[in-house]
Amino acid sequence: MQCFSKRMMAAVTTRRTFSSSLFASHKQNAKKQLQGTGTVPQKAGLANPQQVYLDWNARKTSVYNNFWLRDHCHCPQCYHPVTRQRLVDTFSIPRDIQPVALDSTEDALDVTWPDGHQSRYRWDWLHTHSYSPILRTDEPLQTKRPVLWDVNLNIPALQHEEVMETTQGLKAWLDQLETYGISFIEGVPKTVEATEALARRLCFLRETHYSQGIWSFTADLAHADTAYTQLALGAHTDNTYFTEPAGLQMFHKLEFEGQGGDSLFVDGFHVAKELKRLHPTAYRTLANTRVPTHSAGDEHVLIVPTPRAHPILNHDDTSGELYQIRYNNDDRSTLDHLSTAQLDEFYDALFLWHKLLTSAKNEVWDTLNPGRVVTFDNWRVLHGRSAFTGHRRICGAYFPWDDYKSRARTLKMTPQDKDRLL
Repeated sequence: MQCFSKRMMAAVTTRRTFSSSLFASHKQNAKKQLQGTGTVPQKAGLANPQQVYLDWNARKTSVYNNFWLRDHCHCPQCYHPVTRQRLVDTFSIPRDIQPVALDSTEDALDVTWPDGHQSRYRWDWLHTHSYSPILRTDEPLQTKRPVLWDVNLNIPALQHEEVMETTQGLKAWLDQLETYGISFIEGVPKTVEATEALARRLCFLRETHYSQGIWSFTADLAHADTAYTQLALGAHTDNTYFTEPAGLQMFHKLEFEGQGGDSLFVDGFHVAKELKRLHPTAYRTLANTRVPTHSAGDEHVLIVPTPRAHPILNHDDTSGELYQIRYNNDDRSTLDHLSTAQLDEFYDALFLWHKLLTSAKNEVWDTLNPGRVVTFDNWRVLHGRSAFTGHRRICGAYFPWDDYKSRARTLKMTPQDKDRLL
């Protein structure tokens, strides 16, 4: 590692070095106090005039830029202890700032800056947010990892009373949604009012051009959309024409006298994984080809997203993981931005996607009898229905993605978790 100049060595007090014995003496007690990783470095010191280093276990060493450390001070003067918002004036910090003293406690690194300001950085926080190198295996606020499924999906239905009256029931609901992308609740009173109360137990409702919250409809074309007919609907996600599609959906069949009308669900993440395994070129095409969409049936409605088109398979720019499926072939706009070769590639990939999507081994059908409510992740699970005859009344709701995810996180998170992860 690069050494400090003699001038810098003199400027930093003798507390800058950390002995292994000092760390060893505190290690057991620190582990009991730490949240999260419980990691305590074996060595720490000044890497060079710009950086501090922590040697975690003689195999992994992190370096932290001095300016970054000062900019991320979490003392009460720099980080509001209640609102957890930054108070530090980033632009008043000298870009070449250097610590004048380093010291350790049982669970933290203490840094003294030239103006006398003192910062404390917990070991678990430093480990979680190590960026050179990245030591964490997941994004700090990652929630449940998805469990993929096919026709053999088998998850227990939750009970309405438990979900409505206990925190544990609500957590179980959110846990299923995060893990499987779908959840069923039994024993729900067959009214719009009870369904709305259940929906609001989960999180805020999202208003759209269909309604201001909960909605109820039959096959009466009250809106110019095929959902308001008796026609079959293939597996799709909703709101592909919104800049941000609804995060969750809820359906409750309140009344039904007729034949057909069963509900279809497909795990889009599972189908995408199969497509990637069997047809990697097709997968890349659907991940890179932007598809324009619209909603224009109602007389005074014309909705298109910004930007105008999005891929069917959307991936996180940092992790590369698939996080959202936007697919409704009925809502696709005119493809007039692709070359002949690109069109051929797209249609070839679309046919392969459709073949897997409509395979019986990937389809879960449910009659959704009155009293049985389904909630599902609209960014992952595609839904549809069979054609039907007779009278069928459905009520449902859309939920915003961010509010759903925040509920899932905060119900499981302690204040200490927040302090470590943010």
